[in-house]
Amino acid sequence: MKFEYSGRHIDVTPALQSHVEDHFKRIEHIFRNKPIKAHVIIEVERGRHRSEIIVYWRNDVLTATTRNSDMYVSLSQSIDKIEKQALKLKNKVIDRSHRAARVGTVGLRTAELAPAPSNPRIISARRYAVKPVMPEEAALMLNGEANSFLVFRNAETERISVIFKRKDGNFGLIEP
Repeated sequence: MKFEYSGRHIDVTPALQSHVEDHFKRIEHIFRNKPIKAHVIIEVERGRHRSEIIVYWRNDVLTATTRNSDMYVSLSQSIDKIEKQALKLKNKVIDRSHRAARVGTVGLRTAELAPAPSNPRIISARRYAVKPVMPEEAALMLNGEANSFLVFRNAETERISVIFKRKDGNFGLIEP
């Protein structure tokens, strides 16, 4: 790990440096001996302590900025943000590498392992209002839709009915 320190309106003391390096030792396991470079910028402006940490790891740049009245707390919060970003990035890389498989082997595996569905599931499609219409009007409404059936309330009997398209081009009517 290489650290660079910059101080704006403040001297970077050895105590601040050791504080940052100790916190980075706590999260060093995330970086797994990959070469990283961290640039720590410390600034004091109107009594507020601002810390910015820029970490160059792999091909990515992790940044975190925090303002607080105490410089040590500000640095700790920035390092915590860097830790969260590094974990997220590491998990993303791990997920991507574990998910990868050759295209040829995927086709064979799905053909071999795809069992026939034993119990079909019921999947709720959607809800819609059931309108009172005549069966002839329902047939006209069904012609304009992409669905092959229509549920409606029969205006003559006030009961729920289903009209559907048959393979021969006619309509079928189901009345309970």
